[in-house]
Amino acid sequence: MKKHNFSAGPCILPQEVMQKAASAVIELDDIGLSLIEISHRSKEFVDIMEQARSLALELLGLKDKGYQALFLHGGASMEFLMVAYNFLEKKAGYLNTGTWSDKAIKEARLFGEVVEVASSKDKNYNFIPKDYKIPGDLDYLHMTSNNTIYGTQFKKVPKTDLPLICDMSSDIFSRQLDFSQFDLIYAGAQKNMGPAGVTLVVVKEDALGKVSREIPSMMDYKVHIDKDSMFNTPPVFPVYTSMLTLQWLKDLGGIAAIEEVNEKKAQLLYSEIDLNPLFKGFAAKEDRSNMNATFTLADEKLKDSFDAMWKEAGINGLNGHRSVGGYRASMYNALSLESVGVLVDIMSDLERKA
Repeated sequence: MKKHNFSAGPCILPQEVMQKAASAVIELDDIGLSLIEISHRSKEFVDIMEQARSLALELLGLKDKGYQALFLHGGASMEFLMVAYNFLEKKAGYLNTGTWSDKAIKEARLFGEVVEVASSKDKNYNFIPKDYKIPGDLDYLHMTSNNTIYGTQFKKVPKTDLPLICDMSSDIFSRQLDFSQFDLIYAGAQKNMGPAGVTLVVVKEDALGKVSREIPSMMDYKVHIDKDSMFNTPPVFPVYTSMLTLQWLKDLGGIAAIEEVNEKKAQLLYSEIDLNPLFKGFAAKEDRSNMNATFTLADEKLKDSFDAMWKEAGINGLNGHRSVGGYRASMYNALSLESVGVLVDIMSDLERKA
């Protein structure tokens, strides 16, 4: 039985994507070779890379608007470093809303002064800061749009004339935004787009080249742009699978279509959390993430019973992160509304039996 996969990442992927990707590992498009043994300089893979980059820009509404899409190594953690290398000249501002933004701040401090413009760390990151003042002398402002561990999400993009950089690892392609507000977006593929091993970077070309330091080739976004995202051998399987996922999303109707589904999934689960006295939500209601719902049991004596029930129903990946405890239901694009319904039914059944 295929399980209902609520894992926070690596993520659930569409079944048709999994099938096509698995087939390509055996043989890609009847060429007599596996996807993972062809040259990355071959026409077959160059076409895959170009299609993946083009689909990313198209879905974000950034095609022909001065942006480049890159598929790079190292995960979002590498981007914490690369962002500062390429953008931080003197001083940068960061909104600290979770573990990953905290890590990004640590890396940026290797390159210059970093100001925490706002933080929710004192409340264990259970809300998104508001009513903060953004200094005008920053090289850029960095934010993390969705906080996987704590289940919070920015509902509004900060208004600023500064270059705006965003880690969208866990909610990219899940909701409509004006993505042209950002000078750079980065996202590890393994939350909403593909398997671990590749990172999508979307960068506005004229935002680059503003720092005085010499940048090592592997860390220089301009080098990767000039080499069509193939300065060194790319991770071919994650790029291919991401391309398939982006095509799947386009065929569904794009971000607007999937956002409607994601809203229904989130409303269904959060309604149960709020109405069922056996559960408590962790994140502030106005800041709740549509991707990662965090919640705990009101009475820990029910833990064994609840755990047995959801495991019996074929649910995977529901345990919360150690920073929060309890449970975390990650509802990425490929998770069905039906899977959320299974979880909600179990929560309701627990209340009836308690």
